This record gives sequence, structure tokens and C-alpha cells, in this order.
Amino acid sequence: QVQLVESGGGLVQAGGSLRLSCAASGSISSIRRTGWYRQAPGKQREVVATITSDGNTNYADSVKGRFTISRDNSKNTAFLQMNSLKPEDTAVYYCNADVLYFRGASLRRGDDYWGQGTQVTVSS
Repeated sequence: QVQLVESGGGLVQAGGSLRLSCAASGSISSIRRTGWYRQAPGKQREVVATITSDGNTNYADSVKGRFTISRDNSKNTAFLQMNSLKPEDTAVYYCNADVLYFRGASLRRGDDYWGQGTQVTVSS
């Protein structure tokens, strides 16, 4: 199976920066797409940024120009560099991966893998 573990969250003042990491482990052949999502209290989970295996990226309008998603394919790890943080960025951040993995001798695809989440709190 596949596991995702996020790290790097914390408490930061407005205008500060944080870098989140999402490490994937398991019998992974390749990661087709990785996404960062966030969920603030009382709100629905929303997509923040995504990156494909060939490096194509997309961002929510609210984070364009401030956040950068990247990945290290050799380490099956994705990153979210968050700069110029605002109080409205406060949320639990989750990573999601669309993965090709081995189950025995079979190659399978799974697109519903989520990490446990990491809290990001931005104080004003």
C-alpha cells in the first residue's frame, strides 16, 4: 500500500513563510500527480496547488504568487513553499497523491491517498 506523511506546519506571523513536505512510501512505481489541499474550521476542503509528474502546476487564485509547489521524484516527496502568509491561510493542510503502485506482480493505480494533515496557523 501507499502512505503519505506531511510535515512542516506550525505557527507563524503574518508575512512569514513555511515549507510543507509530503513524503510518499510503499510499493510505488510512480506518482502521477500530487496535490495540496487545506481545510479551515467550518469550511470545506479546498485545493491549494497541484503538480503532475512532468512538472505542470496549478494554483488556487488565493495563493498564486505566494505559494510554490514542487516535487523530488527521486524521493517521492512533494513540497509546498508558502510565502507572505496571511491569517486566512490558517488551516489543516493535506496532501493527496495519484499513484501507480505494485501489488504483488500487478501494477495498480490509486488516486485517493491522503496524509494525516499538518496544521498551519498564521497570526495577525
